[in-house]
Amino acid sequence: MAKTAEHSGVPRHIAVIMDGNGRWAAARALPRPAGHRMGVKAVKQIVENCAQRGVQVLTLFAFSSENWKRPKEEVSMLMSRFLQALDDEVAELHQNGIRLTFAGNLQQLSPALRERMDAAVALTAGNDKMTLVIAIAYGGRWDIVCATRRVAERAVAGELRTADIDETHLSEHLALAGLPDPDLLIRTGGEQRISNFLLWNLAYTELYFCDALWPDFGERELDAAIAHFSRRQRRFGLVPEQAGTR
Repeated sequence: MAKTAEHSGVPRHIAVIMDGNGRWAAARALPRPAGHRMGVKAVKQIVENCAQRGVQVLTLFAFSSENWKRPKEEVSMLMSRFLQALDDEVAELHQNGIRLTFAGNLQQLSPALRERMDAAVALTAGNDKMTLVIAIAYGGRWDIVCATRRVAERAVAGELRTADIDETHLSEHLALAGLPDPDLLIRTGGEQRISNFLLWNLAYTELYFCDALWPDFGERELDAAIAHFSRRQRRFGLVPEQAGTR
C-alpha cells in the first residue's frame, strides 16, 4: 500500500493508554497493587523496546484527571508507586539517553512528588535518544481549556488579534507543545475509546486497540501494533491518489 512522506513504517510518536492492571490482578485472585507492580515492569519494557525501534517520542497515560475519583487508598498507592518508580528508574533512563518530561495538572500532585519530577526532568534534559512523556493528572479537555485561556490572555494583552488566532496558536500552549502529534495510539485491555486523552493531538492518529491487559503487553504486542500502523495509508483528508504521491 502506498504511504505518504510522513509514514515511514515506524511511528515517530507512540501514545499508550495503559489499561488492565486491576483486571490482570483480579484474574489471578491477587490484590490490585499486584497488577500495578506488574504494570510498572511493562512500562520499563515498552520504553526499552520503543527506543530500540527508533521511536522518537513515547507518551504514556499514567493517571487521568478522572482517576482522582478512585478510592483514596488506591490513589495513595498509585502515587507512592509512581514516586518509587521515579527513584528506581530515572538513573537508568538517563544512562540510556532518554529524556523524561511530564504532562498534566501537576499542581494537584504533592510537593514531594513534584520535587522528584523536577529533578528527573533536569537530569535528563539533554538526552536525545527518545523523549518519554508521562501524562499524570492529565485530561484532554483540561489541556484544551488551559491552552484556550493562555491564548485569550495574549489577546487581552494585545499580543495578537482575535481574528488571527488559528490552530497553531492553540497548539503552542498545549501540554505536548513542541512535540509531534502521536502517529499511533495503542490502548490495551480491550476497551475501544480514548478516555479524554490528548483530544486535540489525536485528530489524525492511527488507533490500535488490543485485548492484552497492560501487564501482558510486551515486545510481541508492540510489534503487532507497529505492523498494523505500517499497513495504514495516512491520508490527512486527501483522496488515496493524492496521499500515495505525497
